[in-house]
Amino acid sequence: MNYRVIDLETYYRKGVFRHFSEDCRCSTSMTARLDVTPLVEHSRRAGTKFYINFLYILSKALNSREDYRMGYLWQTGELICYDVIHPTQYVFHEDTETCTPVYTTYDPDYETFYANAVRDVERAQQTRAYGLDAQNHPNWFDASYISWLSYDSLNIELPDGHLFFAPIVNWGRYRREGDRLMMPVSVRLNHAVADGYLVAKVFDLLQREIDGFSGG
Repeated sequence: MNYRVIDLETYYRKGVFRHFSEDCRCSTSMTARLDVTPLVEHSRRAGTKFYINFLYILSKALNSREDYRMGYLWQTGELICYDVIHPTQYVFHEDTETCTPVYTTYDPDYETFYANAVRDVERAQQTRAYGLDAQNHPNWFDASYISWLSYDSLNIELPDGHLFFAPIVNWGRYRREGDRLMMPVSVRLNHAVADGYLVAKVFDLLQREIDGFSGG
């Protein structure tokens, strides 16, 4: 795990960071639908899992910009930027109706990431332990698939004043709208390091990655 400390005197969001980390601590989130038609078709042609393919695209998109790799060292009050962030995915157990967190390492090489993610899911399916270990995984972000519903909105609440900077991303079932398959995606970021533009930018990056990955 490597990171660099952000110089708050030269940080391009200096004023915004100060306001939303001192005066008005809060988060910002959005839900929008992505056109996943090309990714669904690609996954079917390739015989690969749509879920893992989207997880790779999400991880690649969030790693493409420093704003999404921010962290906060509460011990020293320092804003930092990680070299890389990894997805914490979740495996749902039908028999107990509980989830097991799965820490998957992001690798920009698709084949490597895909194999790692599949292996991690298979291992998690063998346990029913919650196994959350956030303390030893500071540069992991939440990536959770809500498979039971194609929802229209979702809001994640954290304790007031909690300077948690890792992205929290959820997505639901895709549904057909006309001739397209549209999937709801929700993105939560801390307002100290992101505003509406940066949250909206995630959706733009995701759609571009989906189209590029699928050859669309």
